[in-house]
Amino acid sequence: MSRLVVVSNRTGDPRNPAAGGLAVAVGESLRQTGGLWFGWSGKIQDEHGDEKAHYDDVHAQTVGDVQLVTLDLSRRDYETYYLGYANSVLWPVFHYRLDLADFDIRFVAGYRRVNELFARKLLPLLRSDDLIWVHDYHLIPLAAALRALGCGNRIGFFLHIPMPPPLIMAAIPEHEWLMKSLFAYDLVGLQSESDVTHFCHYVESEAHAERLSRERLRAFNRTLRVGAYPIGIDIDEFVRLAEAKDGRDMFLRMREEYSRRRLLLGVDRLDYSKGLPQRVEAFRELLARYPENRNRATLIQIASPSREKVGAYDDLRRQMDSLCGAINGDYGELDWMPVRYIHRNVARKRLPGLYRASRVALVTPLRDGMNLVAKEFIAAQDPADPGMLVLSRFAGAAEQLKEALLVNPYDIEGTAQAIERALTMSADERIQRHDALLSRIRKHDVHWWCSTFLQALKHVEQDVACGPTPHHEGL
Repeated sequence: MSRLVVVSNRTGDPRNPAAGGLAVAVGESLRQTGGLWFGWSGKIQDEHGDEKAHYDDVHAQTVGDVQLVTLDLSRRDYETYYLGYANSVLWPVFHYRLDLADFDIRFVAGYRRVNELFARKLLPLLRSDDLIWVHDYHLIPLAAALRALGCGNRIGFFLHIPMPPPLIMAAIPEHEWLMKSLFAYDLVGLQSESDVTHFCHYVESEAHAERLSRERLRAFNRTLRVGAYPIGIDIDEFVRLAEAKDGRDMFLRMREEYSRRRLLLGVDRLDYSKGLPQRVEAFRELLARYPENRNRATLIQIASPSREKVGAYDDLRRQMDSLCGAINGDYGELDWMPVRYIHRNVARKRLPGLYRASRVALVTPLRDGMNLVAKEFIAAQDPADPGMLVLSRFAGAAEQLKEALLVNPYDIEGTAQAIERALTMSADERIQRHDALLSRIRKHDVHWWCSTFLQALKHVEQDVACGPTPHHEGL
């Protein structure tokens, strides 16, 4: 059996599936085959005059059958690769926010440099039959760097964030190089069919790629398979969290505290892609348009700190502080605060109880690759009396979760109307919608995602997975 090698910006602990994120997604597959997980340690080494100090060592530890291998970054590489190109260029552009992108030429040099560093340090650890699975926008050119060093392994890539349409992608300086790098992979997985359409339109129009079949494209002397592999959650593990002490305690505490009120919930990172100001404005519109919700409905908005060293996030935090304070000032009573805004992390083990106590979940990003909060909310509900999901049509999850109430988050009035509908929906309709949603997320859970992607990678045509890739000089 081929060993699995996972490469991501940060590694996780495969012993802790309750940690969320990538650890849940790939931990089981790594444990099944034994494997290697490679990425940045999260540590920053100041160079002190020696520019190569952080290049010299990798740090390895063995966890069961999984080897975790990490390396440190220099301050320069952290600022140009991570804060710079990954989070000040790719993140805003891929989320359609060209106005927030910073196209500093130093950033792309740092991005290339770190991907080359990853390739050089990973290559000696590889076996000839390893399957390599690279994750997310931080490492788009990693396969090209590996191919340039002679790596002939099958390499797959999964993009966790949205793929923008061609004209938005074309705003990135050197976008041609970036997209050409994807053809060094054998399989590229995207979150939604919409993302696949955007990618195919880009390479057909900009790179004159030949469409060999529905999922196979030919360009730059390489054949690439591309497909939609929507990521899911580990439902059974999440249910176990809900039934554990912390989950039960949270549910009982919230149910008691809000016994006279209906609870609306948002759980997000503090990020401009999540549509948080628009969501709060929609809640204000709900109170203004449907006054029966005053003193009866409370919005708990959790906004975990995120990338606080990037300037746009400071602006967003100030905006949220102002909006939430204004609503509480205008509508609050001595015994009722309309919005409870929490700008800190909430332990994952407590979230299932909070989900279950909520009548409505507001998952209304302006753009999102998938959004697993939507799926976690569904999994946590009482099937006999489920809450309702209000979901942005611009989240990747909307392609699967059609029984949710889909909204345009830019339409404040329309979102408020959807929230009111969710709050007043009959039990029979809520149960019917929840049954359909739960069935779908159970069928396409995280195990389906892992196994489907890896099986596709294993069976990529042999003539595709062969040797160094041309046309990537200078990477």
